[in-house]
Amino acid sequence: MKVVLFCGGYGMRMRNGSEDMIPKPMQMVGPRPLIWHVMRYYAHFGHKDFILCLGYGAAHIKNYFLTYQEAISNDFIIRDGQVELIQSDISDWSITFVDTGPESAIGERLRRVRQFVEGDDYFLANYADVLTDAPLNDMIDEVKAAGAAASMMIVPPQSSFHCVEVNDAGSVTGITPVAQLPIWENGGFFVLSADVLELLTENCDLVEDVCGKLASEDRLYGYKHVGFWKPADTFKERAELEAGYLRGDRPWMLWEKADPESPPAPLAAAATPSR
Repeated sequence: MKVVLFCGGYGMRMRNGSEDMIPKPMQMVGPRPLIWHVMRYYAHFGHKDFILCLGYGAAHIKNYFLTYQEAISNDFIIRDGQVELIQSDISDWSITFVDTGPESAIGERLRRVRQFVEGDDYFLANYADVLTDAPLNDMIDEVKAAGAAASMMIVPPQSSFHCVEVNDAGSVTGITPVAQLPIWENGGFFVLSADVLELLTENCDLVEDVCGKLASEDRLYGYKHVGFWKPADTFKERAELEAGYLRGDRPWMLWEKADPESPPAPLAAAATPSR
């Protein structure tokens, strides 16, 4: 199943300042950028055909994959001056790079790449800056079983703030942590059918316009996930992911938990460790 990744926004909450030109999906978690972790998650479930909706910082993303270094995250052998990779991350991935503009809304980005997913009954989509341990194929199975036109992962509120109830006299009558409210947030993982493409209009928003219309027609499915889910919208969130990675707390890296008895990948010869 094809995977559309929206990775062309400015990511203002992640930037150090006006001189910081690195796009948010290229911020590092361990030795690899956020976008790699997202793509590796999809690939773990067998979905390896990616369409990148580029915009701001497109050159960073293009150059990263054009000069991809497999040896950074894979074991290898140097023998007679040649590098033999014991595993490979992306050798069986297909990645389509499409400039969708730095100012485009998410729905507009999807509209500009629709030619690459037309003809597919369903495809996947993601913001390229959120990590999770959700069982992706269960999510796909559920939306198909529900007969919905689309689904979005929904998660409990992540805010550490409190909601305050107050009466007309100004007296506080209740304080409730946001995380305990009976509401759900958009988790950023979408399963979309071909019907969604017919709802795309110029500069539309995927969630408010398209998903909002589907919800009003009872055609949008909400997949509830209460396990690990974490965005990287801010430096603080990215730093928390980095700290978790360094101490070995990496619940989103499901590929590390693969069956240890499965046979190793065949050796792949390479002339240099940079490809």
